Amino acid sequence: MDRRSFLRTSALGGTAAAASTLAAPAYAQGKRTLTMVTSWGRGLAGVFDAAQKTADNITAITDGQLTIDVKAAGELVGAFEVFDAVTAGQADMYHAADYYFVNQHPGFAFFTGVPFGMTATELNNWYYHGNGHALHDELGEIFGLKSFLAGNTGTQAGGWFRKEITGPEDFNGLKFRMPGLGGKALGYMGASVQNLPGAEVYQALASGALDGTEWIGPWADEKAGFQEITKFYYTAGFHEPAAGLSAVMNREVFDSLTASQQAAVEVAAGHANVWNLSQYLNNNGAALERLKAGGVKVLEFPDSVWNAMGDASQKVYDEFMGDDLFKKIYDDYTASMKASSGWLTDSVGAYRAQRDRVLG
Repeated sequence: MDRRSFLRTSALGGTAAAASTLAAPAYAQGKRTLTMVTSWGRGLAGVFDAAQKTADNITAITDGQLTIDVKAAGELVGAFEVFDAVTAGQADMYHAADYYFVNQHPGFAFFTGVPFGMTATELNNWYYHGNGHALHDELGEIFGLKSFLAGNTGTQAGGWFRKEITGPEDFNGLKFRMPGLGGKALGYMGASVQNLPGAEVYQALASGALDGTEWIGPWADEKAGFQEITKFYYTAGFHEPAAGLSAVMNREVFDSLTASQQAAVEVAAGHANVWNLSQYLNNNGAALERLKAGGVKVLEFPDSVWNAMGDASQKVYDEFMGDDLFKKIYDDYTASMKASSGWLTDSVGAYRAQRDRVLG
């Protein structure tokens, strides 16, 4: 794949034209108001919180020199149009899951979540102490963007289904919502994969337009109300062992900031990243217990399904290995994951197994 082809199909086309009707950013008296467009419905549990936290952090750290005007999905542009709005310079920054933009470049998936990929701890290791942030920056620069992780949902659930999944054949023809490379893998398994914004998923599931969906995890899923529609819930999924969220600024806007303001953006995003992960992890356990008490059947995929998911995921990776930057990110990501995984398994994994055994 030619990276320039991704440019031609992203910022220079499609929804960028629609974004050009937006008002220009407001600057006055040394203070600036920057517009952040998001992929999240206003108040959507966790994800919109991460966007708002990032914005509030920036304003607080800069003592009001930068004010971030947060726009929910649909208030200026649609959920999946935020990338084009920022690359076109008609919004200053976006907050989203970067795997929504794999059609611009498949490498964006690594900065949200990829099949059989990193947990949140492993992702942070790679991003802050490996080459993750530099590679995010290298990829974003192609599109005139400056990127930062600014949220994480933690390990995502396998999702909600209208019936139990007994084997890989159950995915054949299944209408299922899943973005990113995980969705592409389900496509290889025969599923009819759809990528819907979070605010639209409940209605699609309730109407029968979807046979199943993944969203995030117990807390956010409970807030979304999926338990009102179906009671079959798979709590472990292959597609997003962690899901990073990104705050991404138009590079020209970022370069126009003072050094201290640029540092404020980076620190604000980093704090939101940790804060948001803790928000999910703090709420998921109690939410899962409430779902169980309400009759939700908590399940795990059988080994045959996991194996099929693994085979399909490898087909997805192979599909994109011809792109040099994708392969560069993949190789570095995989090496970092292997380096982190051994110690985490031998230390945290072993400890938690013994803790659970001793405490019952």
